Amino acid sequence: MKYWMFIFSFLILACKPDKKYHTSASEMQVKSSTIRGILDFQKELNATFKNPETSPLPDRYRKDFDGLDFFEPDTNYIVMARLERTPDAIPFLLATTTDEKTEEVVYGIAHFELNGIKHKLEVYQTLDLMDTEEYKDYLFLPFLDETNGTETYGGGRYIDLTIPDGNTILIDFNRAYNPYCVYNKKYSCPLVPRQNYLRTNMRAGVKDFKRD
Repeated sequence: MKYWMFIFSFLILACKPDKKYHTSASEMQVKSSTIRGILDFQKELNATFKNPETSPLPDRYRKDFDGLDFFEPDTNYIVMARLERTPDAIPFLLATTTDEKTEEVVYGIAHFELNGIKHKLEVYQTLDLMDTEEYKDYLFLPFLDETNGTETYGGGRYIDLTIPDGNTILIDFNRAYNPYCVYNKKYSCPLVPRQNYLRTNMRAGVKDFKRD
């Protein structure tokens, strides 16, 4: 609702006679389509959590589940990052919330600016998944930020990405989700490396899970 109020106010101001520039209809359509895509992502994630076949929630939480808590969709948290590929990176074992470890390799480093600050994040490939058809183009982006422990889960969140053709990669933080171990301790979840800490408030995506 705040988003649409902002757009409505912006249009009123932009259409005053003394204004030189106007927001184009095509730009409005792109923003509208982007917001719709974020809402579809939220809807699909909620459906996954509601379905007993796919939900990480224990039965005692799922039976009364009516949706995850999300930040309002915000296109300011969608960035086109410069992707610095790292073809010579050495695979390493990433610790998890259990005794297991996952074998990862740094596929590249994403460089971008957000909230007036320059950031960089390591983007990983999980070696066990690289040989599967479904995940051959899959990239894993775990991150920490300054909302952790207050508005969001203290251990950070994840974003799923796809290998791009060029040297840029689109990162939509509105699609950030919690590790499944937040909802059920039976899951083994990779721990976010400290080098992927963002020194900013990332108020986008899924919030922390509150157990009533």
